[in-house]
Amino acid sequence: MLSDRSPIVLDACCLLNISASGQFTSILESMPTQAVVTEVVRERELITLTCLQEQESQGKSNIIEFEQSIENELLVVVDFESEREEELFVNYVAEMKDDGESATLAIGVNRGWAIATDDKKAISFAKTESNSLKIFSTLDIIKNWADSNKVSQSQLREVLTAIRVQGRYIPHKNHPLLSWWEQSIQL
Repeated sequence: MLSDRSPIVLDACCLLNISASGQFTSILESMPTQAVVTEVVRERELITLTCLQEQESQGKSNIIEFEQSIENELLVVVDFESEREEELFVNYVAEMKDDGESATLAIGVNRGWAIATDDKKAISFAKTESNSLKIFSTLDIIKNWADSNKVSQSQLREVLTAIRVQGRYIPHKNHPLLSWWEQSIQL
């Protein structure tokens, strides 16, 4: 269950999945706390969405929704505020080899904010860096949206299918919400 105690720093993989859902704005609005993205991820996300725009007709509306969410402060962009965050970022990049995940984790760890990522390596590494760090996934965010908006089963199936197809996302076999995903997508 999503917490309303601290902002949640969204990694690129979660942003892409939420964007692929076709319900980007609605999902961000349903979050009980501020959704945050690092400047590093924002830059990468715009590049990825631009590439998707060239492949799919939905890409342009995804870029517009992403930018409008930032303008309307549904999604707040943050950058490194201290040398410690920059040092953590450099150290995490050396370990994880991914700028977006490293920036997300550096800011989350340093500020005590929750993070949202679907990357198993990043999750495993994050757990070694902080025992108190809250880690959420795309499914946590989608389930929160579905529950808080009382989404119909058919709309939920449509959203999860879009995430699976356009976001190319399938939860790993040990994901705590795997059975919810399987049941919801099959209905």
